[in-house]
Amino acid sequence: QVQLVESGGGLVQAGGSLRLSCVASGLPFSSYHMGWFRQAPGTERDFVAAISRSGTSTAYTDSVKGRFTISRDNAKNTVYLQMNSLKPEDTAVYYCAAVPGWGIWSARRVDYWGQGTQVTVSS
Repeated sequence: QVQLVESGGGLVQAGGSLRLSCVASGLPFSSYHMGWFRQAPGTERDFVAAISRSGTSTAYTDSVKGRFTISRDNAKNTVYLQMNSLKPEDTAVYYCAAVPGWGIWSARRVDYWGQGTQVTVSS
């Protein structure tokens, strides 16, 4: 049984930082590209960032480039999202995902999701 368990969300003021973590089990973690998506109320679930199986390649949506950093530790089956200079528009539920292939950033194509962690940025 595949499980992705996120943690690290919370309430932070604009300009602050948070670090999200996602621990995976039940799948060969180092064989999967991993990603983070987010969903604000009334909107679709959107791609935020991804990291390749080995961690050598990363990708980001334009709105978070230069502020967010994705990383992974294959020995710990964990993927991270460091979020700096947070803005109110970053407020959303953040989801960890095992992405089906590099460059496939559609939420509809994701096979495995975590339960999500709420990030709220106050102005």
